[in-house]
Order: sequence, then structure tokens, then C-alpha cells
Amino acid sequence: MRSVRSIAAALAMVTFSAGMAAQEYVAEPVVISKEKVKIDGKVCYSHIVMERQTLYSISKAYGVSIEDIYKFNPSLRETGLKKNSIILIPSQDAIGNAGQEKKQESPAREYRKETSSDAMQPMQAAEPTVKKPKTRSHVVKWYEDIEGIAQKYGITAEEIIMANGLTGRKLKNRQKLVIPEKGQYAATAKTELPANAADTEEDMNLETAFGDDSGSDNGIFRKFIPKNRIKVAMLLPLKATGSTSSRSNMDFYSGALLAAKDMAAEGVDIDLQVHDISSGSMGITRYSLSQTDMVIGPVSSADITKLFAMAPESCILVSPLDPRAGSLVQGYRNMIQAPASNLHQYADMANWIAESSRAGDKVIVISEKEARMNDAGRLMKAAMDSASITYAPFSYSILDGRKIQVPLEGIMTRSGTNRVVIASESEAFVNDVVRNLNLIVHDKYDVVLYGPAKIRSFETIEVENLHNTSLHASLAYFIDYDDDKVKDFLMKYRALFRTEPTQFAFQGYDVTRYFLELCAKYGDSWTQMLESSEMDMLQCRFRCRQIPGGGYANEGIRRIVYGRDWSIEKVK
Repeated sequence: MRSVRSIAAALAMVTFSAGMAAQEYVAEPVVISKEKVKIDGKVCYSHIVMERQTLYSISKAYGVSIEDIYKFNPSLRETGLKKNSIILIPSQDAIGNAGQEKKQESPAREYRKETSSDAMQPMQAAEPTVKKPKTRSHVVKWYEDIEGIAQKYGITAEEIIMANGLTGRKLKNRQKLVIPEKGQYAATAKTELPANAADTEEDMNLETAFGDDSGSDNGIFRKFIPKNRIKVAMLLPLKATGSTSSRSNMDFYSGALLAAKDMAAEGVDIDLQVHDISSGSMGITRYSLSQTDMVIGPVSSADITKLFAMAPESCILVSPLDPRAGSLVQGYRNMIQAPASNLHQYADMANWIAESSRAGDKVIVISEKEARMNDAGRLMKAAMDSASITYAPFSYSILDGRKIQVPLEGIMTRSGTNRVVIASESEAFVNDVVRNLNLIVHDKYDVVLYGPAKIRSFETIEVENLHNTSLHASLAYFIDYDDDKVKDFLMKYRALFRTEPTQFAFQGYDVTRYFLELCAKYGDSWTQMLESSEMDMLQCRFRCRQIPGGGYANEGIRRIVYGRDWSIEKVK
């Protein structure tokens, strides 16, 4: 088990502490932002205000007037500049002064002009001495189009199209483009190319979220301003009673560190403040909570309730580990339940059966006779009823297990597939049913067994029987070790912590990466994009849906199939 000190050492390797940078501050120059957004069809820079910056210094750096800044940020007249706030700086085109950009050059460039011995020579004579790379690369951001990118690099859209072999003018978010040297693809005439026939799912989501960019200044475009600094509070019982709990929480923390490290490498500054709440104290003030973009943790329902009792209304809490905490979502609008519940597993299982059933198939639900049905059994049957599935019930006592093969075959079909659900989580009973189904398969019946995650954890069930019955399992967690992203995570984790990641380390990475990436992409209103931001992570799938009157629950499920050739395939 990794010690707290070694984890802290790993944390030191991640350069995402804004507080440390502030202590070393000498002078804060105004750096031109690389992030842009479209406001009413006009391109603006998204500038993060640093300590000791003023409207005057910012306006001079961008070559605009203070009034231009006020025009796009009217609230500044009342509030003034605030550290770490994001303001919009209009580009030269946005203020209708395209020629001014050439005049407002950086002080460094002006100095080079004044001191150069060639300063008095015409610009045409100086340009050939500048060496330009033959090609550059550009990663497309969600708000960019091909014309804007071409203008940025001083080339035409047709040159970008020709250099990249594009078939249209439509670009994808995060698409990597080769930017050719000006004139490298000399075209005698412009070719009019059609737009791509179909938008990507992400493009459609963004169009739905942002709408037409020709609306008013108060349009939704103004709400989704990306952030490159995110403040997160993580509340975990790192020294929890019991070695298993303590190690699980520490592993989750380790995965979260790696996610923050990866995002820092991509230019997102993560201020991760970790609080050990093992003693029962939250260790964080109401004011500190109000300054965070989100809180990850606590784990238990009791601690979550305690935190909400002291948190401000703006506090967004992500419940990271315990599926049982999902019952609180109905009472807290700012709560997001990351682990998918058993109920969602059963619902997905029932939907899977409905989607797969064909004419001639038969659905059979098997339960234990004269035994009190547990919650799992009731939920499974409720899920089947909710999906409007017609099924044949079959019940027997485990003591009669050796005698039920013939009567069970009596209600099965030979012309189609027998889709079987075991409405129980009793290991002894489930094991007996699977054993009998395996014998029925040998009698040439086509049997497919459906079940939730727990069936895979029963040690008494022979794995061969799960393959013979072609188990179709709906799971909250599944790791595909052939996935390139999983392989990359394994290499990084082993190198950083010198140990193998557990399921909790994968969960720490998935939760931290997914929610922080949404915040970075959509800014302070990132929760508004939860329902349209479905994503497959390393071991889980996020498909968040808002509970009426409450918060968000993750309904993301992964489906796997045990093949009769001993393969295990992820199908969703």
C-alpha cells in the first residue's frame, strides 16, 4: 500500500497548484490568450485575469481600448477586475478595426524594429530573411471553423483543405490539422467543396447547447466560456478504519492524481485540495467550498449529508464511490452520483433482452421457491415488467435442484433462443441454476443467460458454465485491457506509483478526468451539459440524467458477452 508521504510526493510532481505560483510572484505580464470564443459571430479572446493586472495593461496588450473591453463585459463597470475571473477581449475584427492589429505590435517587436540596422528598409526586403516552417500543426477547438483557422495563419481555407486531404469544410473538435506554408499549395482557382454530409454527435450536442451565434449579447454563447484553471476539493477518509477501506480510498486518490497530471499536461491548471476526513471532521470551511468549482467526495451517505448541511447553495458535489449514496440524489439538486446503481444494471438488462428478442424466442425468469425474495429479485422482476417483457415464471426449491432439468426444458423452446433471468442474488441458488442451464445447453437448447455484475463475483460458479450459457452481463464497471487508453493508463500508473492499479484507481481517474474535463470545456455552467455529454472512460460509462426535483444519477452501463469460445467481449 502506498503511504500518504509517497502519494504526497507524487502530487508534488503535478504542476497544478495556483497557490504555489502566487507565492513566487514577482511581476505578472499580460499574456495574450490562445483561447477564443464566438459572441454574436464575433471572435473574442477568453482572458483569465491574473493578480495585479489592470484594465489598462490588458487593453494595451491586446491592442484595444478600455471601452472596447467594457462593451463585451458590461458588468466590469460595477464589479471591477477580479483575480482568476474570465473576461472577453474582442479581436480586431470584432471591433471593426482590422488594420489596427498591425499597428499594435508587442513592445519586443517594436524594439527590434527601432534598433535594427535594417529598420529603414522596406518591409518587402526584410521578409525573405524570416524562416518559416514548411508545416505546422493545429488542434481544432470546438468554436473554430476552417475560415477562422486559415485567417489565423495567413493562408486560405482551400490551402488547409488541400494540405489535409479534406473532402469538405466541416471540422471536428480536437481534429489535428497540418498548416502549410503560405503559397505551398498554390491554387489557380478556388474550389467550392460541399460541407460534410453528417455532423458528428459532438457537433450536434454543441449546436444544441450553443444555438445560433447570431443572437443577442445575452445569448447562451456567453455562458459557456472554457476554463483553464479549476479548483477542486477532494474529501476522502484516507485513514479510514480497516485496511481495505483505507487502501481503496488511497487508490482512488492515486488515480485522481494521474488524471489531474494528464490535464495539466494538456494546459488545464488543476488546484486539487485534498482533505482527509477520517476523524469525522470535514476539514473545510463554508467559504472554501464556495470558492471551488466542484467537490469530489465524501464517500458515505452520512458524510455527504453532513457536507450539504454546511455547504453553500452553489456547491456541486460528485459522489464518487458508494452506489448506496444514490438514494440522496432526489434530495440534493447539486449532487451527482457517479457510480451506476444496481437498479440501472437491472433496467439495462431488461432493455437488452427487449432489444435482442426475436420471433420464436422465449424469456424465462427463475426464482427460488418458498424463499423470501430479496431486493435484487424484486428489482429484476420490476425491471422486466417496466420494459413490458412477457416472460414465463419458473420457481423451484434448491433442495430439488437435481430434479428440475426436465420440467425446465418443458417450458423452453427449441425453435428460438431461451433468454433466462435468475431473479436472485443468493450464490447457492444462482450456482444451482447455472449448473442446470449448462446441462440443458448440452441437450441442444439455445440458452442465453442474463445477469448483473454480482453473478461474476460468485466463486462457486464455474467460469466454463458462464461461457457455455453465453452470459450477457450489464455492468457498472468493466476494464477492457486491450483498449489503447487502458494500456496508456497502466504504463503511466506503474511508472508513477510503482504498483498495479486497482479498480478504485481506475475509478479515481475516470471520475476526476470526466467531470474536470467538462468543467474545463464548458466553464461555470458545465452541469448544464451533463445530459448531453455521454462518454466512455477507462472502466465505466457516464450517462448522467437529472432526477425530477433532484440531482443527477449516472445511468451509464457497459454490456459484456461471455463467448462460447472463451472470449469476453464488450458490446457497449
